[in-house]
Amino acid sequence: MNIVVCIKQVPDTTDVRIDPVTNTLVRQGVESIINPFDAYAIEEGVRIKERLGSGKVIIVTMGPPQAEKALREAISLGADEAVLLCSRAFAGGDTWATSLTLSQAMKKINPDVVLAGKQAIDGDTAQVGPGISCHLDWPQACYVSKIREIEKGRAVVECLMETGKEVLEVELPAVLTVVKEINEPRLPSLKGKMRAKKAEITVWSEADIEADPEKVGLKGSPTAVNRTFSPPRRTGGEIIQAETAGEAGKILVGKIKELQIG
Repeated sequence: MNIVVCIKQVPDTTDVRIDPVTNTLVRQGVESIINPFDAYAIEEGVRIKERLGSGKVIIVTMGPPQAEKALREAISLGADEAVLLCSRAFAGGDTWATSLTLSQAMKKINPDVVLAGKQAIDGDTAQVGPGISCHLDWPQACYVSKIREIEKGRAVVECLMETGKEVLEVELPAVLTVVKEINEPRLPSLKGKMRAKKAEITVWSEADIEADPEKVGLKGSPTAVNRTFSPPRRTGGEIIQAETAGEAGKILVGKIKELQIG
């Protein structure tokens, strides 16, 4: 079974800077990490391979040359191969264009299942995984917290919902986005680190995946960020001081009544 895990390299910082011209994140000179949710997808992909006793785990990411570091880290965690989608044509893509680019790579790899984290911490849209399935016209299951069964052509998964869990039987190939409840990611082994260091990373451009340059990256993005800004800091407020919580509650109720709220 061929298992593809889509990952993203994200800034490892709370000091987020925005390019005032492109309105995109400034990544130059910022330390980056594998998107935390994607670490669970990598672990699950390796566990599926171990459970079946065959197959391979292929890591795919779209990004600049520096994203190779994330791919090597994924290999150190048990993945077999890695593909970097790298081209200026891919730059500035929104979730639609990004998922289209990744779906073109899936057509070339022809996996049995695609795994991804539920969302990236820099964008928080949770749209790329479902977007890949949309472009490929494959089934999808989101917020997967457990893979009960998986074999050629089918999988049974548990999805974490707001009101509980939903059990789905999904035809494969399919796209599954996972949540952190699915497993506990392992640490890289010394053997894994050595293998990752020597691994050959495959690099594909838009020509390699037969992607139309007009439909990927910034050119192929139907949405754009027009303006970014920080919300104004809240000012004012009042601290209620009392000897007990009960007294504080009474004071608060009185103030609410004064404001004619409730």
